[in-house]
Amino acid sequence: MPANGTDGAVLFATTCGGCHKAIDGATHSYGPDLAGIVGSATASAPGYGAYSPALKALHGKWSKEKLDAFLKSPQAQVSGTTMTFRGVGDPAQRAAIIDYLAGTKRY
Repeated sequence: MPANGTDGAVLFATTCGGCHKAIDGATHSYGPDLAGIVGSATASAPGYGAYSPALKALHGKWSKEKLDAFLKSPQAQVSGTTMTFRGVGDPAQRAAIIDYLAGTKRY
């Protein structure tokens, strides 16, 4: 758990859970299931096909650093993304969410 006591699972549920799940094998919600996203290729959740052209063009893998920049400001990081979320301004909260996602697995 991060030093400031924030709980990544709770932050994910309250901040991201309206559109995403992080449970491997879960049916996708409005957005893709994010289980196992850290280290996976961008726009690659199995069975999810509604990625924006901008996100599909973002080649590479989701590192913690890449996720941090994206979660800080999705539109600034990937201009043209259909994700309307404004971002998580607090670096400690972003880190907690990313650490939580890093602990999830995609089987």
